[in-house]
Amino acid sequence: MPDINFIKSEIERMRVQLSRQRKEIQQLERAGISTASAELLLGRMLVKVEGLRDERDRLKAEQPHTMQGKVLGGRKW
Repeated sequence: MPDINFIKSEIERMRVQLSRQRKEIQQLERAGISTASAELLLGRMLVKVEGLRDERDRLKAEQPHTMQGKVLGGRKW
């Protein structure tokens, strides 16, 4: 079972890939080339990121919330 840090890094990696995919789609559109398959891939990638975000939120909710030792401003006394 992947931990929350792995999920977070995977989400960030996928966001970079999504950005590249969107730029590639724009280039194809400018060149007059069909973007149907690239848009399908983008859709699958978005679904995967959404699933990873749900998993991250679930893992975050399972973690115990400890506020012990923390003071406003981030100082520890």
